[in-house]
Amino acid sequence: MTMFVSALAAGPLPRLSGASAQFEPRLLRTGLAILALMVPTAFALTLDPRTLNDIPIWIKPLKFQASVGVYLLTLSWFLAALPEGVRRGRVVAVLVGVAIAASTFEIAYITFQAARGLASHYNVSDPFHGAMYTLMGIGAVTLTAMSPAVAALLWRHRPARWSTAFWLSVVLGLVLTFVLGAGAGAVLSAGDGHWIGGVRSDADGLPVVGWSRTGGDLRTAHFLGMHAMHVLPVVGLIAGRLLRPWQAISGVVVAASAYSAGTGLVFWLALRGIPLFPN
Repeated sequence: MTMFVSALAAGPLPRLSGASAQFEPRLLRTGLAILALMVPTAFALTLDPRTLNDIPIWIKPLKFQASVGVYLLTLSWFLAALPEGVRRGRVVAVLVGVAIAASTFEIAYITFQAARGLASHYNVSDPFHGAMYTLMGIGAVTLTAMSPAVAALLWRHRPARWSTAFWLSVVLGLVLTFVLGAGAGAVLSAGDGHWIGGVRSDADGLPVVGWSRTGGDLRTAHFLGMHAMHVLPVVGLIAGRLLRPWQAISGVVVAASAYSAGTGLVFWLALRGIPLFPN
């Protein structure tokens, strides 16, 4: 699987023109390759009866493939808005290379462990799995850290065609993705599971996302944090089109503050063992 992703991500950087100018091509290829893995994973889900935490074992790699694939495509779209000289420079090349390496490792190990019928997260049953779990943590932080790095580039090289409100919303969304997403993720990885109180099982979790409905679940705040990079730009886009410039900018700042506060509240509830959507 690693070879499959790497092969699609490799190769010289093509000239950006037409529709391809909307995405950074290396991250685009990698993101699409990871999303394509959802097809055989979904097929395995229908055939393999094994479970982990009382749910099908292929659920976790399927969700991570979707999440990481969308994350890379989003970064790809933002990077493509940079000036061509910056886009083809060394800094972007390093960021893209690190993002591809970290995402490929994460997806490869999670999928590999599912195929073996073993847990990838919280599995420290022997030195090998302990070391791999540590590497997963480093990889996850590294991958998430690409968000503020891209934000810094966009702050320094504002895309001319972006309104001020949208530009600010993208920058804030990327920064909050790291602050909120990685922050909750650090607490999430420090324990022995994502549950706080309640039943330590995912069998009766919230549909699709699987969050606990009997106790606190740290994944909820982590999920909200990781999607700040998607929610806030939508707010900025709408505000920039409907409001006056200064009103749109104020709206983005208020939305970023409210989103941070809401994510913090969800995190606090999880730590107290209170489910966001109880049974």
